[in-house]
Amino acid sequence: MLLTALAFVVLLASGAAWLYFRLNGDIRTFSGDGVQQDRPPDTSPGRNVLIMGSDSRSGDNAKFGGGKGDVGRSDTTLLLHVYADGKHAVAVSIPRDTIVDMPSCRKPDGTWTRPQSNVMFNDAFSVGNTASGNPACTQNTVEKLTGLRIDHTIVVDFAGFAAMTSAVGGIEVCLPKEVFEGDLNPNKGSRGQLVFPKGKQTVSGQKALDYVRLRHGIGDGSDIGRIKRQQAFVSSLVKRIKGQGLDPTTLLPLAEAAAKSMTVDPGLGSVQKLLSFALDLKGIDLHNTKFVTLPWRYQGEHVAVVHPAADALWAALHDDRTLDNEDAGNGAAKPAALTPAPPATPTPGASPVDGTGIQVSVYNGTATPGLAGRAADLLRAEGFTVATIGTAPAPDRTATVVEYPPTHADQAQIVASAFPGAELRPSTRAPGIRVTVGSVFADTPAAPAPGASGSDAASPEPAPTAVPPSVAQDARSADDDACSNLSYG
Repeated sequence: MLLTALAFVVLLASGAAWLYFRLNGDIRTFSGDGVQQDRPPDTSPGRNVLIMGSDSRSGDNAKFGGGKGDVGRSDTTLLLHVYADGKHAVAVSIPRDTIVDMPSCRKPDGTWTRPQSNVMFNDAFSVGNTASGNPACTQNTVEKLTGLRIDHTIVVDFAGFAAMTSAVGGIEVCLPKEVFEGDLNPNKGSRGQLVFPKGKQTVSGQKALDYVRLRHGIGDGSDIGRIKRQQAFVSSLVKRIKGQGLDPTTLLPLAEAAAKSMTVDPGLGSVQKLLSFALDLKGIDLHNTKFVTLPWRYQGEHVAVVHPAADALWAALHDDRTLDNEDAGNGAAKPAALTPAPPATPTPGASPVDGTGIQVSVYNGTATPGLAGRAADLLRAEGFTVATIGTAPAPDRTATVVEYPPTHADQAQIVASAFPGAELRPSTRAPGIRVTVGSVFADTPAAPAPGASGSDAASPEPAPTAVPPSVAQDARSADDDACSNLSYG
């Protein structure tokens, strides 16, 4: 919505070069040199935008942050998936204390860190210990976590956030109970003055920042406990901007505040690029804008990702399926970005394939019905465990492709040997091995499945794994009431 506001102002000011260049000069970009080379393939029909709030206390942020320190940290992170139909979007909150694997990241001096396991998610933004943070490292970490390719990354700081809420005249929020100074700062030692009364109210500037950062005194008092309120706040911001309409007197201050507050990837590093991207977002409906939280559970003081619920969520976004499992991709697909590895050719005369202990997901990459089921039958007959059967985003595969995380290279070779001519592709797309069968496999005579009456008896193509009800039913729509569903715990 902020990008759309910025784009609209640019269109209005197309004859005012001074305004165009003023906005253009305010936009900051981070270097793309830190984005890893081993990225998920660019095959999802939709677009993925990583949005972060930085809590650095440097510069103008010091008067809003309530503390000192020049190291940028990611205080809030949303992964926004914009569907190919241009009408739906889902924002996934990633708790900052989530335990993740962090890939190699580039530091400011040009050196790269070693990959790390079992680290907190917001550690990625702090790699290099700079005030501006390390957006590229967080992007790398999210791509490894989700298997989704991030198209754009945006960072908003304290001062910019406060300025944007003031520019729109404040945001409606709701508190389930009264909040006092001691709730904002537990070290105060006393209850202090009333900061927020109970119920609905409009906040901006410092008070808006206090609202989204408030942890103690509501819910379980944790970072993850306040995620619901942050989602409610962003919903209210979207409603506020859309409700005001295309009013230049309102949008100009908002556009200026947005341009000054955002640090973006090089792909959004100019007004022209922002304009092009923003125009693709203007048709998204409030009710079809959903907010969910990465499936989680507490692991001591930290947060663990819950599988397979999280895997089903990422798979749905990759396939451009909504939370209720509807296809919103319009049949579109972006071209694959990976260069295929050399085909894996079985050794003549080799012994039969033994897939015992190897788990595989199988997808149909063609327009031939039942092909994934046929491949699954073949794999089961060789002892493999088939976890998921589904349909690939685009029915244009020729060769069969075996994608695998680097830790599963040996198992992937065994899987590939079951499909003569298959291509092996290392990838962070999914936590396990994924087979997408192509037209070459479709032309291969089918062997009878165990218990089948003939060679044409193939398993029916089941529907893709849906997002679990526990995730879908807990989603917030951008048009929900400000007082609904405000906290975990």
